[in-house]
Amino acid sequence: MSQSLAKVCTHIVFSTKYRQPLIDEKIENELHRYLGGLCNKFECIPIKVGGYVDHIHILCVMSRKISIMKLLEEIKKNSSRWIKTKGKEYEGFYWQDGYGIFSVNPSDLEIVVKYISNQKLYHENKNFQDEYRGFLRKYNVEYDERYVWD
Repeated sequence: MSQSLAKVCTHIVFSTKYRQPLIDEKIENELHRYLGGLCNKFECIPIKVGGYVDHIHILCVMSRKISIMKLLEEIKKNSSRWIKTKGKEYEGFYWQDGYGIFSVNPSDLEIVVKYISNQKLYHENKNFQDEYRGFLRKYNVEYDERYVWD
């Protein structure tokens, strides 16, 4: 085969440090656009970026040219640095150390887009930790509760 082709769709999830509710309406939309721009910078195609006051969801098509670890390192480092320039109230902003990334069947992209779009409604009844545990169960990810949160 002379051509290398791939379409790896992923749903990335990570929270603010200690799940602090720092993503307010003042920066929310701009942050989502910024995160999408970072995905583009690393040739990962953003499909939907959203979240809630204490966490982010990024649905994107991964590039063949960057590892998952490097993409998340760059996204979190650059966006944390960017947020800190947005006002005194964000000077102590940090992302959690870890993240979750889950594969998405391309035929299910619209389901995930809708899910990310409805985060505010969804989180009226469920906190981030319960949501994240649900993803871990759904994708059969083994984990130790002692090391998931920071």
